[in-house]
Formats: sequence, structure tokens, C-alpha cells
Amino acid sequence: MESSEAIRPEKMGPLVMKETWNTPGSFVSWERSENIYIVRGERGGIVFVFLNDEMFRMKVFRDKVPDLTTTAAVLAESCVPHLFPVEENDGQLIFTTSAIRLVIEKPSLLLRVENMDGKVIMQQNLTSWNPRGASHAEYDMQPDSHFYGLGEKASFLDKRGERYTNWNTDVFAPHLPEIEALYESIPLLIHVHGTLSYGLFLDNPGRSDFDMRSHGVAFTIGCSTGAYDIYFINGPEMKDVVTRYTSLTGRIALPPKWAIGYHQSRYSYMNQQEVLQLARTFREKNIPCDVIYLDIHYMDEYRVFTFDPVHFPEPGKMIAELRGLGVRIIPIVDPGVKKDPNYEVYKQGVLEKHFCRRLEGDIFFGEVWPGISAFPDFSDVRTAEWWGDLHKYYTDLGIQGIWNDMNEPAVFNESKTMDLDVMHFNNGRPVTHEEYHNLYGMMMSKATYEGLAEHMGSERPFVLTRAGYAGIQRYAAVWTGDNRSFWEHMAMAMPMVLNMGLSGLAFSGPDIGGFAHHTSAQLLVRWTQMGVFFPYCRNHSSIGTLRQEPWSFGEEVEGILREFIGLRYRWMPHLYNLFHEAEMTGLPVIRPLILEYPRDPHVTNLCDQFLLGDNVLIAPVYRPDTDHRSVYLPEGQWISYWDGEVHAGGRHILAAAPLRIMPMYVKAGTFVAEGPLKQYALEDKEETVTFHLYGAKAGSGFYAACTLYEDDGHSFSYKKGHYSEISVHADGEEGELRLSWTYTVREYAPRREMLRFALCYPEFSATSVDGLTEISLEQLEKGRTGWARNGKKGALIIQVNDEPHGGELRIEAAKAKKNLIVGDK
Repeated sequence: MESSEAIRPEKMGPLVMKETWNTPGSFVSWERSENIYIVRGERGGIVFVFLNDEMFRMKVFRDKVPDLTTTAAVLAESCVPHLFPVEENDGQLIFTTSAIRLVIEKPSLLLRVENMDGKVIMQQNLTSWNPRGASHAEYDMQPDSHFYGLGEKASFLDKRGERYTNWNTDVFAPHLPEIEALYESIPLLIHVHGTLSYGLFLDNPGRSDFDMRSHGVAFTIGCSTGAYDIYFINGPEMKDVVTRYTSLTGRIALPPKWAIGYHQSRYSYMNQQEVLQLARTFREKNIPCDVIYLDIHYMDEYRVFTFDPVHFPEPGKMIAELRGLGVRIIPIVDPGVKKDPNYEVYKQGVLEKHFCRRLEGDIFFGEVWPGISAFPDFSDVRTAEWWGDLHKYYTDLGIQGIWNDMNEPAVFNESKTMDLDVMHFNNGRPVTHEEYHNLYGMMMSKATYEGLAEHMGSERPFVLTRAGYAGIQRYAAVWTGDNRSFWEHMAMAMPMVLNMGLSGLAFSGPDIGGFAHHTSAQLLVRWTQMGVFFPYCRNHSSIGTLRQEPWSFGEEVEGILREFIGLRYRWMPHLYNLFHEAEMTGLPVIRPLILEYPRDPHVTNLCDQFLLGDNVLIAPVYRPDTDHRSVYLPEGQWISYWDGEVHAGGRHILAAAPLRIMPMYVKAGTFVAEGPLKQYALEDKEETVTFHLYGAKAGSGFYAACTLYEDDGHSFSYKKGHYSEISVHADGEEGELRLSWTYTVREYAPRREMLRFALCYPEFSATSVDGLTEISLEQLEKGRTGWARNGKKGALIIQVNDEPHGGELRIEAAKAKKNLIVGDK
């Protein structure tokens, strides 16, 4: 006798079912409710929230009442609704701000954004969803469209012709241009066409897809679950989009200076003696270093919040000795907590219900480094605070930075992560892991950062993370994961980090030298030359590979690496200034040329060189046995950092690049601030700063300016106003250059008595400096005020007392001379 089991549907063969996608249908009505606008169609609707004149949110809903909750990516203070005039006619609904018009076509609910001249900025043609909960929309793509952003993605700078998935994924190998998902998911797309730019940010931490490949005249943005919640961010310049996006999702917290120094890591430094000897070697060889990392072998059987009692028997003593050398320790902390009833962290997590569970209440277990492990549910404030408090274990030892890894979260199973039906209880609004996945790493880093800050008093903490979501920049720096020691991976790091910068992640970088595989002497040199100008600067290598410490390939290589790592430290005032700018404006530390030269057709996909700030061009060598490379110089005049050769911009040049040289150019008429060479960022040395002015002219029309920000470099006191800003101006007049400086803020007094100004490769020779006598370079080094000639080509250095009220100098020129500008007729 058979039961009903005999006629189970799958036994009848496959059913052919056509997937049905619904749209909101035609316009039915609209209403205003508490400063939001609800537009209803036949089968659904869209709610609009105007955040200001340049940004609005549009969220598709299918229920009667739209849900306006956001993820943790969006700052609540940036989401205050604003009212704007609404015009309705037979065919359209039109919202007008001072900058844009949003036009909704009633028959189809097609959306169009225009500027005040009537030019179409963005057009959304179709919004639809299927019965399984997936949603997507289609947008116009012009013949001259270019796409940027999307965070940590492989391939070139311009993402036209590419398709990407946002799903945080542990990818040890391979890292190839075609790979669609890596560790970070930042669902922000910046679309540039003609003279217009705008951003679309999909605030959905589940799986989403951005397709600029498949449809020819259109691109699509879709998600497989959760809400279709899009923010439109107007330009018209790309800089405007980046600034406004970071006002929505937050900007980096100014890191401590030591976190901007050089970091050394390996998987793994195996014992206390090896770590101490490593630090001593840096000091003996006079190679600057601020941080040494401890990978998973420092722990007791990979239990987080422990030290191995055999190999690291006295961590407090080790850390104290390292601090005496100016070196900090950053230990790795993964989310997997070993299943062990005798392990206090696990016991607390179970008893206090801090671990991710199934809906029915069973803890989710997965295998990672410690073996079978449980995973904290960082979506819940109670658990996040518990996790943050656990870091007192580290801060009590003097540790001020933490490395969050494996936090996609990575699990050693077929899907590489948690089961999709695991629940996150989310402060009473439970969601599945399928809906929450991309937020997990960010919320871990948030809990870590806040826990460190709580237990470090007024000191700034540092967190490094592998996984994250939009807004991660508020809590952590990001490195690009497990790359390899391939020249191709060095080259790929440039567009990857540049797009991360455009996506709000101003503090990021790759593992210098490559993590897996074996590096070579040449690759380590070239990667270090590039890496010391990336925001995040760490050398890291895998177990079983050739060592990558700076002295690993002999004296010649060691000397080159010492020079370039030292250059990062001498440029610390300039770098720190750019980090301050990133905190204030959201603009990245390193920038693709398209950000500063948006009308230059040669730079739309230029990604083998970059700008440090807006005035220093870095052109790394990323192929073996290469002693020349093509460099594109944008408009203006550009001066070689190494020899002062002046080049006209708007063209390509062939730059000489022997192994000791990486091509670098400073824009004429701009400043670079340098400080003393230190062995670590907070070394107790006099903070004499030198303002280097490149290509000065003693003629009317020349003008250069800069503002240098300074604070104590390690505490939060700058947030209470304890900082200084010095403004420097250079004005050319016929036959002279007037140099002036003043402190616009001086609530922090740097430890120095002197200021220096250096004219680098000026277009004139000085005969005198008003009020100062000419002295020798030796006298200048001994602290005398005056001015000294510095080599050939008219270079000179001026040294004055650092007075709170500032000062002014007039530099008299000899008869005008004109440097040869290469490329001029």
C-alpha cells in the first residue's frame, strides 16, 4: 500500500514555471506624511525622503505603510526629512529643490532627475520585484558613461563593462580581475557622463548586484532579498558625490599618528623572542616602524582574548619593552569563539545568549581556526557591548589596536559563511543572515572600536578589518585581504584602493610585497615604493613563504627600503594633513586623476598612477626589470621630486626609473610640508616643520597657499579644540616673492622653536630675504635664524622663529631666469 508520499511533486518531473516580476504599475495617488512623500501605484509604491537639496532617498514598498528604518550604515543625523515644492499635472509629479528636479511619470512611475538647466542627470526606467523577494531597477547608460566606486573590487578603475556582486566573501585565491565578490561590500556606484556626476547608494546588506555589462544602453542594480532602498546623491562633480555620500554614511575618525606609520606583519611571528628581536632589528638598522602584528599563533589554541602560555609567557613584559622601543603590538581577533566549556569567553557567551542562533534557539556552530566555534551576534547592542568590554584584556596590557579578520564571517564549509537561516536578533527586529550578511564585519569592528575607546581613556584606538559595509570607515581601516606576491596584484591594488577611497574608505591599502606566494627583491622594492604613499602601509606575508622584512634581500634592497619608509615619516605632516581633510570632507588621501581633473579625457580609466592629495603625482613601477615608464601629467607644470626637472602637463612623458627611483612629481605652485625623520611617529623629537614650495615665481600672478593642521597625534583632545592650524601664503610680485604665515588656530603648541620654508626649484634666484641674513646650511642646522642657499637651481631654505602671531618675509629676486620646461618650443 502506498501513501501520499508516492505523489510528491518532485517525482512527477520538473515543473516549468515562468518567473513573474511585478512593477508598481501606474500612478494611483500621492500624499505627504510627516515630511515624507508617499507615491502609490497599482501594485506597490515608492516613498521619497529629501535629505537636502542634493540628496534624496527612494524606497520601494509593497505593504500599505512603508518601513523607513535604515541600516547602521546611515547616520541618523543625516536623515532628517526636508520639504520641497511639489507640482502635479496630468502626466507628472515634480519635486523641485534649489539644485534638482525629480520628475515622476505617472503612467509608468519612471523617475528622472534633472538639473536646473533641464539636463537629465539620472533616469530610472523600471523598478520591479519577484515573488521570492528579489528586486531590481534599470537606469539609463549613456555612450560616454563611466562608473566608479563599489569599494573593494578587482579590475580597472572605470567599471563600465563589468558586473559585480556584493556579498562579503573569504577569498584566499584566486584574486583575478573577473572575480565579482571579495571581502568588502560598499554598494555605492558613481556614474559620470558628460559634465555630470551622481551616486546611487543601495542600502541593503544582503546580496546585491551591479551590472554595467549586460544591457548595452542601461545598467541595473538589484538585490536578492530585503528592501530596495536607494539614495540619490547629486554632483555635479565627483568630489561633490564623495563628500555628500560620506556625510550620509560617515567619515574616518582621525587615526593616531602611529597608525599612519609603517607596519610589519607575518603569518606568524611565533614567539615572544622573535617579536622582540624583530623590533630591536628595526631600531638597530634605523628603519622606521610603529607596529608589529601578532597573527593567530600568539593565542592559546586560537582562543581569542588569550596569549599562548608557552610561546608568549609574559605578554605584558614584552609589550612594555616594545613600547620602550616605540613599537606597538596589534593582535588579531577573529569572531569565532572556540566551543569549550572551560573557556570563559565561550561560557559567558552561551549563558548570556550572545551567540548567533537558529530561530528555534539552537546556537549556530561552524568550523574556523579554533575548531568548532560559535559566533557573537553583533547586531544586538547588548552583545556588542559585551564584546567591546572583553577588549579590556588587551588594553590592560597596553595594547591600543586590534586586527579583525575572518569577519565576513568566514566559516570552513561549502558556503564559506554562516547558514543563511541563522538569525540576528537586531535589538528586537530579527533578520536572517541572508538579509544581514554584509553588515556582520562592520558591526564587529564597531563593537571593537567602541570597546577600545571605552577602556583607553582619551587615547585614539586603531582597528583594522578585512570585512565591512558602507560606513565601516567610521570604525576601522581596511586592507585588501589575502593578495599574492604577483606583479599583477601590485598593479591591481592601485585601482582597488582608489575606488575604495571614492567609496568613503579613505584609510585602506594592500599587503605590501604580497601575502601568499614568494616575493622577490624587485617586487618588494617596487611595492614598498608604492605602498609608503598608500593610506594604510603594512608589509605582510604568509606562513611558508620567503621573508619580507626590509632586510630580507641584502644591503642594496635594505637601503632602498630604508629610504622610502623614511620618506613616509618625513612626509608625515603632509600625510596627517590629508587624513584630517578626509575626516572633515570625506575626500580620500590618495586619488585617481579623474577626481581632480574630471574634464581630461585621458584620465577616465587611468589607474597605474595616482595623486597624493591634489598636488603630488605618484607613478609606481609595477613590472619586473623596468627602468622607464610612461607617465601622464595633467594640466599645469609638474616638477620631478628627484631632480627638479620641470615638465609641461597635458601629455605623456617617458620617466627614468632605475630601481632606486619611483617617478614622483609635485605640481608647480604648491606646498608639501615635511617634518624630521623619526624612527616612530610619536618619537619625542622637535617638530620642526618645513614648508616646501615648488616652482615659485617672482612675478605678478603667482600665488600658492596651504594650511597645515597639527595636534598631539594620539588623543581625542583635538575634538575639544586642542589643535593648531597654520596658514601659509606665497604671492609673487615683480622682482620679489612675499611669504606670509599666520596661525588661524593655536590651541595646541607643537614642540618646536623654528619654522622653515624651502623654495624648491624656483624660477628665480634670490639675492636677499628682507630682515634676515644669509647663513650657511651648517648654521641653519644649529638653529640660527636666516636663509641659506641649498645647492643649485636657486633653491634656498629660510629659518625663522615660530611666533604665535606668524610673520611675513619678502624675498628679492635677481634678474628673472626661466627654467627650461620640457616639451616647450
